[in-house]
Amino acid sequence: MKVLIVSDTHGRDENLERAVMLETPFDMLAHCGDVEGREIFIEALAECPCCIVSGNNDFFSDLPREDVIEIEGKRVLVTHGHYYGVSMDISGVAEEAKARECDMVFFGHTHKPVIEEIDGILAVNPGSLSYPRQRGRKPSYAVLETAPGGEMTVEIRYL
Repeated sequence: MKVLIVSDTHGRDENLERAVMLETPFDMLAHCGDVEGREIFIEALAECPCCIVSGNNDFFSDLPREDVIEIEGKRVLVTHGHYYGVSMDISGVAEEAKARECDMVFFGHTHKPVIEEIDGILAVNPGSLSYPRQRGRKPSYAVLETAPGGEMTVEIRYL
């Protein structure tokens, strides 16, 4: 199974389209918020099951605040992260994932890519495809892949 993880596209879809073209085929797309009204376009672009949550800029959105999904038997909390103070420290979002008996958490908000294990929880922030804030400011996303034996790998990729 292959999952494309993105966040913080802010209604600017050019780099999202590039990432989708580069990574096709994939089995699922997880968007960690700040789509700014583009969820229908994103679902049509992905042509696969999507989990899209609202971010702090998704005003008047009907998107869920967060969701718990399953990937190959692993539970994943998908959230934007701003309710857990991720700009200061990501331990709070990892604690929330653990409290919900999840194995992983996908989040955004900081526009900086991160893959870190905290107390047994794999925390993944794909960064931003539209407004990257990390050193070098390259648009980024993450790809999770599972091997037939169940082994999972997660990698940050840059445009």
